[in-house]
Amino acid sequence: MSKNLDCIFCKIINGEIPSNKIYEDEDFIAILDIKPNNLGHALIIPKEHHKNIFDLPDNLLEKLGKKIQLVANGVLKGTDASGINVGMNNGFTAGQLIHHAHLHIIPRFQGDGLIHWQQKEEFTDDDFKAVAEKIRQNIHPVE
Repeated sequence: MSKNLDCIFCKIINGEIPSNKIYEDEDFIAILDIKPNNLGHALIIPKEHHKNIFDLPDNLLEKLGKKIQLVANGVLKGTDASGINVGMNNGFTAGQLIHHAHLHIIPRFQGDGLIHWQQKEEFTDDDFKAVAEKIRQNIHPVE
């Protein structure tokens, strides 16, 4: 299994750093975030060290969806939240601070003060058509 000796998540997985573990199987652990948006904010972390979604192998990607549903359901019920946000930051510009792939499960409560990203209305139909075409041309299996 791939590890990075300098990675905080690898150290948590190896038991070198304590965590509030809420789930574990052979491929993933889920822990509570130590700087949560809301109490119960959890992280799903593959045990193998991969930088982000673009580096995750197919076998882990295929298993991840079920783990998201499993952990999100536990967080929802365990916190009595009225909703859940699921997110993954990939790359520094997107807010990824730890470069070991991980997914956030954030319980949401009415009036919790969390603000969603701002929507933009400045784009034209031509902008949408042009970027849609560029994206379509670049959707192909990752090698």
